[in-house]
Amino acid sequence: MSLSDLPILYSFRRCPYAMRARLAIAASGVSCQLREVVLRDKPEALRLASPKATVPVLVLPDGKVIEESLDIMHWALAIQDPKQYLRPEHGDVGQMMALIAANDGLFKKNLDCYKYPDRHTEDEQFTDAASFSALHRAQASEQLMGLNARIAEHGYLMGQRPCLADLAIAPFVRQFAQVDRAWFDAQPWSVLSSWLVSFQSSPLFLGVMDKYPAWTPESEIVRFPSA
Repeated sequence: MSLSDLPILYSFRRCPYAMRARLAIAASGVSCQLREVVLRDKPEALRLASPKATVPVLVLPDGKVIEESLDIMHWALAIQDPKQYLRPEHGDVGQMMALIAANDGLFKKNLDCYKYPDRHTEDEQFTDAASFSALHRAQASEQLMGLNARIAEHGYLMGQRPCLADLAIAPFVRQFAQVDRAWFDAQPWSVLSSWLVSFQSSPLFLGVMDKYPAWTPESEIVRFPSA
């Protein structure tokens, strides 16, 4: 298959949703064209493919469009899953998906309120930015303590090897940690911290975090993963 016939992935390097889509694609070994998007100047090709124009978006050679990061992860790993990310070592697929749903729901909401309190001034709990941020940091921390306990028991979230949940959740824990790294590192979740450090230093993660210039219609095709 020529480069121009590969699926097209619209991505943004730092977005945790796009990050986990790239992780699954890289883990599967499936090749695609990577188009790096500048969120303040989204290309028309992205808007035509997906009117909501949020990353990631995967456009398949037959024209089918996959707009949700978790669906992209499943698409890639259904083609090839050499590390068995779709098969958790402990528990079942339903439990794994419930863990991801908790991250994508309540944890993501608390993360956004913690990181961007000024965007939530109309929330009935909002009094001032600092208090609102601290409240949601505390609520998110309760979920992180649950992840810490899981990792302490198994090594990863659902066994002695990573599964889809690890790939899907780690980018959001990373984003949470980066809001105030000194505070994060001082919390009593040393196992979670070690898991995050291991994730961020893994060849898989480092391989999906290369920097690319913003895509334009005149850009050369970027093959992803690169090797």
